[in-house]
Amino acid sequence: MPSRDVRFSAVYRVAGAKDEAHARAGDICLEQTVELPRDVAVPAFVRDEVVGRIESFKKRAGGYEATVSYSVDCAAGELTQLLNVLFGNISLKLGVRLERLVLPPALLKQFKGPAFGRTGLRRHLGVSRRPLLCATLKPMGLAAEELAELAYQFALGGIDIIKDDHGLSNQSYAPFEDRVRRCVRAVAQANRKTGFHSVYAPNVTAPHAETLGRARLARAAGAGALLVSPGLTGLDAMRTIADDPRVGLPILSHPAFQGSYVLSPANGISHYALFGQIVRLAGGDASIYPNHGGRFSFSREECRSIVEGCRVPMGRLRPILPCPGGGMSLGRVPELIKFYGNDVIFLIGGGLFTHGPEIVENCRFFRRMVGG
Repeated sequence: MPSRDVRFSAVYRVAGAKDEAHARAGDICLEQTVELPRDVAVPAFVRDEVVGRIESFKKRAGGYEATVSYSVDCAAGELTQLLNVLFGNISLKLGVRLERLVLPPALLKQFKGPAFGRTGLRRHLGVSRRPLLCATLKPMGLAAEELAELAYQFALGGIDIIKDDHGLSNQSYAPFEDRVRRCVRAVAQANRKTGFHSVYAPNVTAPHAETLGRARLARAAGAGALLVSPGLTGLDAMRTIADDPRVGLPILSHPAFQGSYVLSPANGISHYALFGQIVRLAGGDASIYPNHGGRFSFSREECRSIVEGCRVPMGRLRPILPCPGGGMSLGRVPELIKFYGNDVIFLIGGGLFTHGPEIVENCRFFRRMVGG
């Protein structure tokens, strides 16, 4: 166990004039720990060690930046409690945004993080240098055999990761187990023809009691990766899957239900922290998010910050791959290679349907564009 004097920190953006912003920072110290007014008498240990401390307070564009530290013991070695201390009750108040985490080795070593990370995922797929390619099985409403045929075409065209759309669950027209078995067979059939190593990533986001079972079923059926929406099933549910030796598959983290955390510059959580640092703590090997210039509102700067959060040193937690998607087109690939470089997964959904009439040829064109 870490000693009681080891502390971790969170950097918050706090709104308001100087006095108001400083008062907000003081409120964070109490709200995130003892949840009592400052004038309530507490034991000396609680006052000196448990209550958060303002370590720095600086003027920044749009407000002030406060660094608040907490005792490592407050996190209890649990992801759920760590997140609670970082942004629990204070998430219900206006004018506070969690910008980044500063976690010491004594805390980071309590979490396994991504089982594969960017290097392990590349090794798993047999791709050493170029950008990785990902395509989505859609639309919701297709039968399992129709989705499997689509998976076959994507794999025949050389797509590395063929994932379920995040809306595919266990619907009657494409039940989970039937869909997984059919898509795994279809991708394997294509691989035998091409010599590639495409993998299928089923969506295992599910009711809590079923999530881990679906992940294990997917592994047993031959899936090569998993899709999880931690905003729906829980960040610690994703961590549980990542840590389970009976699963042992790379995880793509999908941002469904997390948008409201990041859309306000004055409230919520930064793109850097949520889609970078927190995804890594929760065991994601790749972080899916809306690319700039698509049908969502993320800016170039916000996307760049996600890339940084995916690779910033965090003790033994492996760097992971950013996976921009959301309205991407094949025509933008050269521009995006310049922006992201090679350490990226390009996720294109509708663009593979609209580029031309032949999906397999569209995929092959996509692969050629990234040097595959």
